Amino acid sequence: QVQLVESGGGLVQAGGSLRLSCAASVRNTYILGWFRQAPGQEREFVAAINWNGGWIRYADSVKGRFTISRDNAKNTVYLQMNSLKPEDTAVYYCAANGRETTGQADYASWGQGTQVTVSS
Repeated sequence: QVQLVESGGGLVQAGGSLRLSCAASVRNTYILGWFRQAPGQEREFVAAINWNGGWIRYADSVKGRFTISRDNAKNTVYLQMNSLKPEDTAVYYCAANGRETTGQADYASWGQGTQVTVSS
């Protein structure tokens, strides 16, 4: 089981930026992804990346605004979030997976989450 620890959440105004980080306890974890859950809503996929960056996926709602990347030397995945909107407000979770999928049921390891709040 991979241990994941997120950081970087906070409060930002609409149009602003935040960068989330997720440190993994295992080197070269194959797939690292980000999901989010807004109050009263189901958790949803945001972005995912494989170990060498050759496979990257984004939810349509964040394409062009969010960028996922990883630094394998630091066992860390990042989510750069630009042009934030109030509807991006959610708890953001980091997750690890052994194959290239975006379905959350396929992700076996999860972090505790970090709150992102975007004010209008």
